[in-house]
Amino acid sequence: MHLISNLIGNISWEEVILGALRVLLVLVVFWIAMSLVKMGLRRLEENLVRRGKETGDVPNEAEKRAETLVRLLRQAVLIMLWVVAGLVVLRQFGVEIGPILASAGVAGVAVGFGAQNLVRDIIAGFFMILENQVRVGDVAIINGTGGLVEQINFRTIILRDLSGTVHVFPNGTVNTMSNMTREWSAYVYDIGVAYKEDVDEVIELIKKVGAELKEDSHYGPLMVADLEVFGVDNFADSAVVIKGRLRTRPIKQWEVGREFRRRIKHAFDKAGIEIPFPHRSIYFGEASGPVLAQLVNQASLENREGRPRDEAEPEKR
Repeated sequence: MHLISNLIGNISWEEVILGALRVLLVLVVFWIAMSLVKMGLRRLEENLVRRGKETGDVPNEAEKRAETLVRLLRQAVLIMLWVVAGLVVLRQFGVEIGPILASAGVAGVAVGFGAQNLVRDIIAGFFMILENQVRVGDVAIINGTGGLVEQINFRTIILRDLSGTVHVFPNGTVNTMSNMTREWSAYVYDIGVAYKEDVDEVIELIKKVGAELKEDSHYGPLMVADLEVFGVDNFADSAVVIKGRLRTRPIKQWEVGREFRRRIKHAFDKAGIEIPFPHRSIYFGEASGPVLAQLVNQASLENREGRPRDEAEPEKR
């Protein structure tokens, strides 16, 4: 009992009260900082959702992307605040925090070396979501592989190609990414016609088909602009190639493009415009004349006899 009394008597109550007040002040500042962080992140989430809706993103996907991004930021900031507040409180109780910081630094370096790929993927995914480079539902080509974007996570991005195969790419390994359905899409066409056709008449017919397609009740709303005809693009081996473009709503370019080609085929057939197929002429050099004459004579003989020459010869023998 006497020992306890001595210990209590040796306590500097003034220092204890001052230390308690300093700890209380630290906690109050920490609480205010957390409130400000939560308020700022809430406004950031609202701005991200609004911007996603303005750019034509699906509301649920915009909310999900903003929620994922804000949740990661909230966790990172709150952990940092808790660590800082804990170190300050320990300092007020007379605990030397230098060795703790040194140990944490060594441990952080070790974890960083061991999980550097994971950290790289998370940082790349963070900026991918923040900058809205690609969205769920877009058609993208990543590292040379194309497909429909099904999921965008902080560590991976998942594509499904036309055959149904799922491709998973760590975000840190994405070297090239081409988004084919950002804001609007395009269907580029190359139409070949025979050299004997009048290209001006062909271009006018293509424009007419495009105008009819734009006025269609189903395909018209899918187009964001009139049909573009760039003109004669190439003199190929068997055809004159006319190039143009159809601008459509995102991911609708293939549907509109297929219908456009179907109508072009019907229009060309009706107007008697030839769509050539590849063909070759065989040249035998100086022997071309005799060979051609022999083939003509053989064809004439078969026509007169009504049967192939090789079938008639056995009867003559």
